[in-house]
Amino acid sequence: AAVRGAMAAEGPSSLFALSATAVSRSMEALERDVWALPGHLLRGLLPLLSVFHLERAEGAAQRAGLSTQPIWRKLWDDVMKTRPPNSENITCWRKKFLETFFSNVLHGVLDVSSDWRLHHHHFSPLLHSSPHVSQLTLCNMLQGAVELTAEHNQKVLENLAGSLRILKFQHLLSSDQSIRRSLVLLLHRLIHHGSVSQVSMYSWPVPDTVLLVLILSMSAGFWRSGNALMYHSSPCGLCREEGKAQSQELAQERAERGCYDERERSSDENQKGFPSTPEEADMEVNGCGADAHLNSVLCRASSPLHNQACEEASSKVPCDHSSVEGGSYCISDQLSCQHVLRKTRRRLKSAMGKKRRCLRRSRGPHADSEDLYDFVFTVAKEDNSGLLNKNSATEGENVENWTSSSPGSPCNGHAGCKKVGSAGIFSLKAVHRFRSVSTLELFSIPLTGETCRTLSNLLSSWVSLENLVLSYNGLGANISCILSALRTLSRHSDCHLRVLRVSDIFSHMPCMELVRCILSAFPQLHTLSVSFDLKNQLEGNRPEGNASCSEVEIPESCLEQLEIRFPREPLHTAFLLPVLKASKSLQQLSLDSATLPSSQELGLLLEALKECNPNLKKLSFHDMNLAEHQKEVLLLLQDPVLQEITFSFCRLFESSTTEFLSEIISTVKRNSALKSLKLPGNRLGNHRLVALADIFSEDSSSSLCQLDVSSNCIKPDGLLEFTKKLEGYIQQRGGQIQFTHLRLFQNWLDQDAETTQEALRRLKAVCSVVNDSWDSSQAFADYISVM
Repeated sequence: AAVRGAMAAEGPSSLFALSATAVSRSMEALERDVWALPGHLLRGLLPLLSVFHLERAEGAAQRAGLSTQPIWRKLWDDVMKTRPPNSENITCWRKKFLETFFSNVLHGVLDVSSDWRLHHHHFSPLLHSSPHVSQLTLCNMLQGAVELTAEHNQKVLENLAGSLRILKFQHLLSSDQSIRRSLVLLLHRLIHHGSVSQVSMYSWPVPDTVLLVLILSMSAGFWRSGNALMYHSSPCGLCREEGKAQSQELAQERAERGCYDERERSSDENQKGFPSTPEEADMEVNGCGADAHLNSVLCRASSPLHNQACEEASSKVPCDHSSVEGGSYCISDQLSCQHVLRKTRRRLKSAMGKKRRCLRRSRGPHADSEDLYDFVFTVAKEDNSGLLNKNSATEGENVENWTSSSPGSPCNGHAGCKKVGSAGIFSLKAVHRFRSVSTLELFSIPLTGETCRTLSNLLSSWVSLENLVLSYNGLGANISCILSALRTLSRHSDCHLRVLRVSDIFSHMPCMELVRCILSAFPQLHTLSVSFDLKNQLEGNRPEGNASCSEVEIPESCLEQLEIRFPREPLHTAFLLPVLKASKSLQQLSLDSATLPSSQELGLLLEALKECNPNLKKLSFHDMNLAEHQKEVLLLLQDPVLQEITFSFCRLFESSTTEFLSEIISTVKRNSALKSLKLPGNRLGNHRLVALADIFSEDSSSSLCQLDVSSNCIKPDGLLEFTKKLEGYIQQRGGQIQFTHLRLFQNWLDQDAETTQEALRRLKAVCSVVNDSWDSSQAFADYISVM
């Protein structure tokens, strides 16, 4: 009826339209025959199908040489009724629609009964759209996590484990124990046994410490399995399989060492829990054997006394199948295997502590990688009482056994992370290492000293981490904690961290000093971005006992991209020079909001770049006053190596003459290496924009492909004149022009819609144009209001 009503509103229907409508209502019986229809018939039928059948028609449409993209785009417009961000970059509207559809249904934003195309008696919204979801955002009270871990959505969760790559948390609120249990299961399935490679957290002004640490630790691959991972009274089947594999590997290792022969010859050893019957062997595989294996790994290379504690724990705890809630058997590190281990270790704590200290001194800096877990998670004060310990006492499977930083942990003794209560690292006895994510992003989430130390201890062994973004976290002096962790992490040969971005409101130390600190601690970085809004007013507020990083020599680094946003600090080339010398592979440099203390400073920088970084391809200046540096600007534009140059809001033409613009055009015309020129926010106006078209004249050898003239007070008539002049040059050159992209954001193009449309229509026949529907009058009013 809905289909007929929609067609009736469009006017009289053709015979084909009526037939297509009848077929669409009978797809249950005719589906196979419909997929075999010729392409010209299938084209008219596809827009009349529900989402369920349209998704199933993808293969038939491809075989017929048809694209369903226009149909999915129309579905988006009809159902979502919004313009998605960066819509020009969307390559698959089918995926975009189904991914957004999944999120909206999950959070109760979209009612599937609102459109006849969204509901079908065979169509399960979450189940059928989940294979297309690569990015998911959970927010507020984590209702989405509760829904996804419900029993009726087991298949949905399985689909997400294979498709989801990015998991985001936004505007989170405190949650109760049952919600955290659902979150634990969700993270365990999607990260530890899934494909999630990026975890991002946004806008959490007052974070729940337990919840934040839970997400961080599970993202790093650390968590204790057991009751916390019980799924509808059954343990995690994937963990169970891992436990079996680990036990088999352990058995094989023992056999190779001849341990079994020794135990057969010794009746005393048989009492320590090693299986002597097939039944006992099965119990070890399904239960506590995996836990014994885990502890053997963590205790490797430690004292015989420590190994004895591990053996006693695995021998004295019966692995009874009925000991687990729901009557199911225990999994790889069941808690029943741990309480005796805790008691045994508590009795032996003093002796173990002495032995560990001796071992640390004897092992030296080249200890085995397995010892890192012992190094980071050594228990210093098991009876420590703090906020997290109090929470753990009441929340069972949640964060528990938190202790202060050990003497050997990477974050210890810095003034920037002084101890207040418990530190917040996992106890050695309570964790297991699973798969971890490769990207962690924290935006607008305040990190206290406690959470900084927790993050630091996680980072110090997070070898799979490739990208770390810390944005507006109020780190302050706690940045020392992060630097210490990076220094520890850099010592791992299998460390993958290559991208680090740090931004905040206040800078704890001068930007260049922080850059040098980071590169000294972690020279393997390929991309480093440091950004601050304001300078810290407390001069000399550095951690006590730490030498200034300006005095530390920077080892040769792998840096390829460096971005620095200064909080209105002067740019001294002398401070930047050591970084440039150590970064021979630097290809991109971006300097933002710096002041030039003298007229010679920019020239010194260009000389340093030419000498130290011959491979530099991209150079960007933003919000820097270059009005009095016309000579240096021209030198940059004629550089034979640079491929992209950006002068963004640099006041290029504030005090210049017409000759300066002519020199810029002549220089760019002679430079065949330059591919991209970005000039946003430089008050070009109409006449300068029209003049820039001469870059593409017949006598030009320029290879310029991209031109950005956003925020330049350009009006519709100026854009049209530029277009006509460009068309003339293209015609003179016989259509041979490399110009492909023009960016026009935030110009005054709304003053004459008709002229603007004509200019854009003609431009789009020449190149790709990116613009927006910017209200210049409102923007001007906003500008006046803050003057």
